[in-house]
Amino acid sequence: MQVNQEEIIRLVDIILLEINQYKSENITVHAYDIAEQLLALRDVDKDAYLHILKKIPHDLFAEVLSEMPEYAQEEITEFLGTKKIADIASRMDTDDAADFFQTLSEDNQKVAQTILNTFSDEDKEVLEQLMSYEESQAGSYMQTELFSAKIDENIGDAIKNLKYLKETGELDNIWHVNIVDKSNKFMGSVGLEELIIFEHNLNFSDIPYEKYRDYYIHHKANIKEVVEMFTNYNLTAVPVVNDENILVGRITSDDIYDIINETATEQIYNLAGLDDEAEQEENMFEIGKTRAIWLGLNLITAIAASLVIGLFDTTIQSLVALAILMPIVASMGGNAGTQTLTVTVRQMALGDIVGDDAKKTIYKEVVISLVNGLVFALVIGVIAYLWFNIPLLGVVIAASMVINLIGAGFFGSVIPLALQKAGIDPAIGSTVLLTTVTDVVGFFSFLGLATLILL
Repeated sequence: MQVNQEEIIRLVDIILLEINQYKSENITVHAYDIAEQLLALRDVDKDAYLHILKKIPHDLFAEVLSEMPEYAQEEITEFLGTKKIADIASRMDTDDAADFFQTLSEDNQKVAQTILNTFSDEDKEVLEQLMSYEESQAGSYMQTELFSAKIDENIGDAIKNLKYLKETGELDNIWHVNIVDKSNKFMGSVGLEELIIFEHNLNFSDIPYEKYRDYYIHHKANIKEVVEMFTNYNLTAVPVVNDENILVGRITSDDIYDIINETATEQIYNLAGLDDEAEQEENMFEIGKTRAIWLGLNLITAIAASLVIGLFDTTIQSLVALAILMPIVASMGGNAGTQTLTVTVRQMALGDIVGDDAKKTIYKEVVISLVNGLVFALVIGVIAYLWFNIPLLGVVIAASMVINLIGAGFFGSVIPLALQKAGIDPAIGSTVLLTTVTDVVGFFSFLGLATLILL
């Protein structure tokens, strides 16, 4: 108990110091660090956690809350009043505010709507528009705060406007000025580092066209296209336009980093038969339940493999060496299949497999598996012969090794491609299906060949 009390005091002191540093503006404090300390304090003492929450300035709280996980955002209504939450949310970037309200809506839609109704009609309309996009659409990740200027506007006036917007805290993380025409249609963007070299008495129309960047994205484009654009062209932000090519917002690199991290995490969990969203739950029963579903499915597939073994029970009884060598065949096939599956799913996620690329991928993986199969068939064939002094046993396991590794390469690439074509996330369930296939092919080929050749 004494250790917990000391930990509470330590965390409280750290957070209060960071809050004071933020107020003094002498030292830059990142919201992420405060969020991490708050979550640690929440785990050891919720009363102290609540006490600190009430001391955080609303401007800082808006940034901190954006950095906190969904479960912490959902429960914020238990600690703070509607009016205070509304004021904090109003200070968030629009993309973060939209995410926050969607998180609240999942837990308590009535409370979320009550808070949203306190916003002005204009701000409410903007947030509702952002929340109306599907999760896979670019618009759901954009923020409407951006720095734009008319093509006939004076450069010096635009810079003064940017200075004012920065001083008032209306804009943050600005790297470009987005140029629009009189109808607010996007024409291109100019980097701020480029802008400062031009005379301030010039207009944007005087800037040479080659200085313009023409990267932009449609508001309903798939977010995967945005991720590819950022990674391919090393972008820090990309403008977003609607159907009429009117500039409506921008997507910044911090959101893209989050998407890449979430996608990678989801794929890793799914390949292991786990639900990434369930794993973030605090309730251990919910986590255990989702894991149990996949374990149950895995049990069914394991029984299927055991049924194949049961078909050759007489063969195994006649030659005990088969029981000793069986796991080697299954293990090599499973590992080879997992290698192929991992590479294929990753390439699919990056968009590297499109159209005829699927055939090339299958061919490449089968050839690689064949070569590896021949190499390791020779190795295990010699080992089996020296181990049990049965020449034909070496031939059986070598042939089985080649068959199973070819099957692993083929199905390791075909299964995720087939799942994607069927509209199913290729990362979900692929491992379970592949394990079953490699086990069945491995056991059937090994024991079947043993029956034909040895007995």
